Amino acid sequence: MARSPSEGRLAVHRTAVLILALAVLVALGCSPGGPSDSAATSADGARQGTGNPADRQAFYGDLHVHTKYSYDAFVFATRAGPDEAYEFAKGNPIEHPAGFELKLDRPLDFQGVSDHANYLGMLPAMIDPDQPAYNHPAAETVRNAETVQERRGIFAALQPYVRFMEDADPSVREHLDKNVVRSAWSEIAASANRHYEPGVFTTFIAYEYTSAGAGGIYENLHRNVVFRGAEVPDIPFSRLDSYNPEDLWARMDEWRDQGYEAIAIPHNTNGSGGRMFEYEYFEGGAIDQAYSDLRSRNEPIVEITQTKGTSETHPALSPNDEWAGFEIMPYRVSTSILSEPPGSYVRDAFRRGLTIEAGGVSNPYKLGVIGSSDTHVAAGSFDEENYWGASGLMQQTAEQRGSVPSEPAPGADLQNPTAAAQPIDDGTGRIYPFTTAITNGASGLAAVWADENTRESIFDAMRRKESFATSGTRIKVRFFGGPALAGLDLDDPELVATAYEAGMPMGGDLTGDGGGEAPSFLVWAMQDTMAAPLQRVQIVKGWESGGETAEMVYDVACSDGLQVDPVTYRCPDNGATVDLSDCSTSTDVGAAELKTVWTDPDFDPDQRAFYYARVLENPVCRWSSWDALRAGTTPRQDFPATIQERAWSSPIWYTP
Repeated sequence: MARSPSEGRLAVHRTAVLILALAVLVALGCSPGGPSDSAATSADGARQGTGNPADRQAFYGDLHVHTKYSYDAFVFATRAGPDEAYEFAKGNPIEHPAGFELKLDRPLDFQGVSDHANYLGMLPAMIDPDQPAYNHPAAETVRNAETVQERRGIFAALQPYVRFMEDADPSVREHLDKNVVRSAWSEIAASANRHYEPGVFTTFIAYEYTSAGAGGIYENLHRNVVFRGAEVPDIPFSRLDSYNPEDLWARMDEWRDQGYEAIAIPHNTNGSGGRMFEYEYFEGGAIDQAYSDLRSRNEPIVEITQTKGTSETHPALSPNDEWAGFEIMPYRVSTSILSEPPGSYVRDAFRRGLTIEAGGVSNPYKLGVIGSSDTHVAAGSFDEENYWGASGLMQQTAEQRGSVPSEPAPGADLQNPTAAAQPIDDGTGRIYPFTTAITNGASGLAAVWADENTRESIFDAMRRKESFATSGTRIKVRFFGGPALAGLDLDDPELVATAYEAGMPMGGDLTGDGGGEAPSFLVWAMQDTMAAPLQRVQIVKGWESGGETAEMVYDVACSDGLQVDPVTYRCPDNGATVDLSDCSTSTDVGAAELKTVWTDPDFDPDQRAFYYARVLENPVCRWSSWDALRAGTTPRQDFPATIQERAWSSPIWYTP
């Protein structure tokens, strides 16, 4: 293999307060290599859970991985299959489509390959003379494409066959070889089962349902469907069957009756054009109890961050949140059309859920959160310092990613088929080709608190929403709520056990049965020792009153002994800096852990509310700044040069 672009990269100074961090790891339920020492170890080295919630361990994974069986990944020149994807997740190197090596700095605990169900496996079949698909109308274009521009032309050739439902266009049914789809799906399942090592490495059989709305205007309504077990239906339900996600949920109910338990996980809600979190059915009509039950049963969690942007919130929705602009991808997916923020972001969905509940229908947007990568090279890119993009040959160079100056390429955007070419001046006179790839991020990871590293345990953690998301680093965060937590002793060695007994963990519900007493929240975050130290912990609250919703961000724990301002609810700046000349960072500020109990100072027992924790690291160079540094230039001025990696807990809800 050729050398990775990051070989010999510049060193970045990282704080690792190891003695304290190791102590906190044990207290949080994890040893440096994985789960806590309280878990039993089997003869083959696998860790086994104790069944005690206090012994639950933090596991990290990626449930959004595309391989050669996804038509767009194949267009991007990805030839790695599910086996290679799982080898990568286990810490082994694989090859990028451009020939350089891809390798994680440490293995993941779990992964699910989630290839697009529509046209699953069809493009590999188009280059195989023994397959009927070799004679597909688009096959010659697929076989002959070599340059980036020619590969872009494949999308145009495929559009009549991958965008429309079978019932709407007879040519779709005529040219879709379902034997190919079944064969690819069978191999995806077989690969997951081959690589599953209970207690060591967990795999999930999964796929992506890729609805773009009924109007063909790229309203991203994509979901990853993740199965709990080793047996799955013989063919996935795709957008070629129906654009309507409600039909997917109905099919999942049917599968559940047949013994195939699964959940759907919406993603790239930021690119939905306001359609992901609506007040109405897909085809119109106000959401009712039947809708809420159907959706809640099948979609307990949402992917809040990934390479194509973070979907927590947007500055237009949260103008008083100074951190709302984190890794915003403002477009509808695969276009340069701006996506409408209302109805597209997760915090807004939480608020809408309160409104719906106030109207007499249960909350359909009571969602836990995870992150994942959405890689299209079978390998998630989570490290700002070693970012390789998500789209194969379309993002193999810094110029293609839009992070260093370059003459505009001919034709349309290298990333998105519908985008018009236009040079971009970053305000300094330097010219960059237009590409939405510059809005992409080195994100993210799914994390759960689970009894053990098995399919059943991790799936059940997601089902109960005891999950959290990170933007790529392995921050750990615990979050509990309840009136009885106010008097917790933060130094108690049984703190976690007490919190489980006296409160609700993330994803849980509090009710007004406590006589109007304000809830308190335990939040405990620990630094990833291979990343930057922690700067602050925040609790985000949203509430409903009189048919209106509002939100507030409270800093609740500050690094370096700093105290929250009681008026602004903000920590003072801890002084952490980044030197853009070499991307080195402060080594003398930040925390290995932050832990506190916070009581809502503005609690109204008659108001519905949600609360979730957000943990921020000290700033580091963004991937685009690392690209610029390696190219011997300065960071692009119209995009942030630094970011603060972060974690988000699933919410805890309060109902009067």
